[in-house]
Amino acid sequence: MSYDVLAFDPNAVTDADFLTWWDEQTEWAEDHSYEDPAVTTPELRAFYNDMRQIFPSLGPDAPTDDDFDGNANLAVGRAEYTFGTSLVYVCFRWGAASQARTTFITLAAKHGVAVALVSDDCSILRPA
Repeated sequence: MSYDVLAFDPNAVTDADFLTWWDEQTEWAEDHSYEDPAVTTPELRAFYNDMRQIFPSLGPDAPTDDDFDGNANLAVGRAEYTFGTSLVYVCFRWGAASQARTTFITLAAKHGVAVALVSDDCSILRPA
């Protein structure tokens, strides 16, 4: 089991329609690779690029074995990223949940993207 959080384009859906939209998104039916950050918005790509500096990817853009040499902390915060045209879905280890949530919310605000705390109460946080 993982701790999951969603960043999404705030213009993609209203709060009232979020659960229906999210249900549709989890069909993963878009015609592209869900491992490629190039498919999402520029704001979400910038958000991802900052996130992966703190929580490196398990997939694309994953650190090499050389990156891990002498930096054991990299393995502690690794995450799995999934990309849609208007979302970045991220799975963290439960042990990293608190730091992941705080970092996620901070970087989302910086990049002007919305957040859904999927593993918490699915509350939605929108940029100011």
